[in-house]
Amino acid sequence: MRFTRPRDLATIAIIAGLLAHLLLRFAYDSMPPLPQLAGSTLLVIALVEVVLAFSLRARIQRRSPRPVQPLTAARAVALAKASSVLGALMFGAWTGLLIYTVPVRDEFAAAGNDLFAAVVGMVSAAALIAAALWLEHCCKTPTETPGKD
Repeated sequence: MRFTRPRDLATIAIIAGLLAHLLLRFAYDSMPPLPQLAGSTLLVIALVEVVLAFSLRARIQRRSPRPVQPLTAARAVALAKASSVLGALMFGAWTGLLIYTVPVRDEFAAAGNDLFAAVVGMVSAAALIAAALWLEHCCKTPTETPGKD
């Protein structure tokens, strides 16, 4: 198994940010204002993954009486990888929104509100990326070394 590389996530975030910014240049004036806490659902997913990570870590390190089934660990790693990609996509999209709304906040009434929504979304997406990488790390077996396939 190969662990998620930060450069892969950075590439995804940059591409998503550029596409979001390009889309906003063409369609921002026709969009409704975003809810201020639109990105906070990512934070909820991040919290669930952190709880799952600590639970699995204790079970993998044999500090819990219930051992981890291999399929459970594989599913947790798949969840972690998918969540880190989602977090990178959303971080890029929220960053694209932030970069677009900062210069036009005096031009559009909704831009000030969307600016706050972008910051909430970026923080939540960063938390999801961190939680997903932590969950992936916690699913390693104690004898496994990083970087080995």
